[in-house]
Amino acid sequence: KKAHWIFTERQGTTVTIKQHLSNGYSVAKETLNLYFAMQNLNRATIKYAGDMIKVGMNLSDIKALCENYLLENGADSFWYWDVGAFVFAGDETAVSVSGKDYKVTDRTVQENDIITIDLSPQKNNIWGDYARTLVFENGVLCDETDRIKNDEWRSGLQMEEYLHKTLIDVATPDMTFEELYYFMNDVIVKKGFLNLDFLGNLGHSIAKNKNDRIYTEKGNHQRLSDVKMFTFEPHISLPDSKYGYKREDIYYFDNGKLIQ
Repeated sequence: KKAHWIFTERQGTTVTIKQHLSNGYSVAKETLNLYFAMQNLNRATIKYAGDMIKVGMNLSDIKALCENYLLENGADSFWYWDVGAFVFAGDETAVSVSGKDYKVTDRTVQENDIITIDLSPQKNNIWGDYARTLVFENGVLCDETDRIKNDEWRSGLQMEEYLHKTLIDVATPDMTFEELYYFMNDVIVKKGFLNLDFLGNLGHSIAKNKNDRIYTEKGNHQRLSDVKMFTFEPHISLPDSKYGYKREDIYYFDNGKLIQ
């Protein structure tokens, strides 16, 4: 007995949701609405941060403004090591670190800078999970990837978009997490990039307790459709580069088709 969710992008930061049921299994409407709300909240938070970040702002201030926005607009806490916003800038974007070891650094936003924000709000143990790498040129947020002037930064964000599109094209309900791990890491290498994740994985299942997650990693023979939802969050870099890129979204299947 399975329930299927469809999330459809609408006008940038809004997502609509509807429920498809099979075999009579019913999922509480409030639960679906909370997943819907958490991801919408993440999108709105990134947009808010992009509007608020200024040259000279300290990363701790960006972390605080994101976490405050999350709590003021629907989250009741943060599921990943009690941190709501992991913020990295410049060469820190290539650093992969466990949440339990994370400490925001004392550095400020430069006129030309690259900033990764990874959000982990929850409400009633319902998670949101979302990350974006933002590029600022001449002190202004570049909100269109193709218009980024820095060739390396532009190619990194284009690669992230390509990987997420490829996931939708190739993922099937019967594919295992290990098969996805090998396939995507092969794509990353063939396109001339590196997987920076400190454990080498590319995402995890959505659970109620962070210790119950399973990962897109070698040796995980469970099928993608064995979990209700999973993240895809490649953390990549070009060889010999000091910059990294990350884009994270939640995915799940509806009638055999992968939906973001």
